Amino acid sequence: MTAIATVNPATGESVRTFKALTDSEIEGKLERAAETFHSYRRTSFADRAWMLVRAAEILEKEKDHFGRLMTLEMGKPIQAAWEEVAKSAWGCRYYAENAARFLQVETVPAETGHTTIHYQPIGPVLAVMPWNFPFWQVFRFAAPAVMAGNVGLLKHASNVPQCALAIEDIFRRAGFPAGAFQTLLIVSKQVAQILDDPRVKAATLTGSEPAGSDVASLAGKRIKKTVLELGGSDPFIVMPGANLDDAARTAVKARTINNGQSCIAAKRFIVLEAIAEEFTRRMVAGMQALKIGDPMDESTELGPLATEKIVEDLDAQVRKSVAAGARVLTGGRRLERPGNYYEPTILTDIPEKAPAYREELFGPVAALFRVRNIDQAIELANDTPFGLGASVWTNDEAEQARFIDEIESGMVFINGMVASDPRLPFGGVKHSGFGRELGVYGIREFVNIKTVSVRGEAVRKNASTE
Repeated sequence: MTAIATVNPATGESVRTFKALTDSEIEGKLERAAETFHSYRRTSFADRAWMLVRAAEILEKEKDHFGRLMTLEMGKPIQAAWEEVAKSAWGCRYYAENAARFLQVETVPAETGHTTIHYQPIGPVLAVMPWNFPFWQVFRFAAPAVMAGNVGLLKHASNVPQCALAIEDIFRRAGFPAGAFQTLLIVSKQVAQILDDPRVKAATLTGSEPAGSDVASLAGKRIKKTVLELGGSDPFIVMPGANLDDAARTAVKARTINNGQSCIAAKRFIVLEAIAEEFTRRMVAGMQALKIGDPMDESTELGPLATEKIVEDLDAQVRKSVAAGARVLTGGRRLERPGNYYEPTILTDIPEKAPAYREELFGPVAALFRVRNIDQAIELANDTPFGLGASVWTNDEAEQARFIDEIESGMVFINGMVASDPRLPFGGVKHSGFGRELGVYGIREFVNIKTVSVRGEAVRKNASTE
């Protein structure tokens, strides 16, 4: 069976290796999840909230430790890792404070009888999570899931096993029952047997398009609901009326956040010709000024990519794009140093046949396009199979209205970079997936929305006591 391992992406050093769970070990965890659900679902919102707030407190108290663990396993700059821990705590507190309101019984006016809508937990939910935000991706699923009364099963990415185990330990120390949240150290080919098990009621996946297709197909055969977030090739559109200082500065951050490894990172920069020269000059200068180095150094702005394969794939996409006719404005190569480092890169004059034209570039590589007008900008923004987020820079209200109405994406941010927020629904359209995480919509994805209609004596008796 394939091993699961921590490999430091800054050095290539193998740190720790784990064995995947055996079939009998998986069976034990599934049985525990099912047994725990039957009792845990009857706990009160107040009890669940108390435990989730305790989880937030553990995250906040041990932020340094958890941040360094993330950086060790997948290479994000340590400052960003600490911010991710804090955001995970925020997500826990948000659902602890709001879940009871989001899932409270609703009364529907009716001429006769008494009609209500109930939100009830459905059971164990499998989460297949990626490595790029190893804490936040998990907590934005887990916090609403456990507050709704479900129990969670985590299949984390194979390169962040210590993060996966640490998260399970946080739930345990917070007071949740042992089966309320369990980490499954398994490899991808073991996911099918878990999804096939009738005790698992639903699945959520954040990852690649092929992985999402596989999980949705497996779940569909057993009529199980899925929520998928499959990445994107997000446009970053700059119009002549934009504040160029803010736009260019944010463009660099939006492309290189998390070392360029974010589903909602801006990837295609679409700029009107009237301002293209000046915007390009500023963005190139910003990319060239980034400090590249040890991700454990608090001053580092760009660290290594998470794995050797990721940097190899990114380099191949850039080389093929250049061979197809794209022009390199800065960067364009792997850095000659230990670890998985790639230069901050900007490509332009990109032909349609080049990988950089439509494919997702998961690393610090920006694709820069010039267009003549707003019509071309919208057409190019939509010319991709993905539709996760979009960032648009304009102070013209009519232009803003067109972008909001016509861009095919799950999120549009005006004069700001796309970001996730516990209070706001998060997800995409087209090949970026379906369903929503976060906000009230996220917690209602994995519940049974049950309509209850009561007529007769029971209604009159209930009414007389209200």
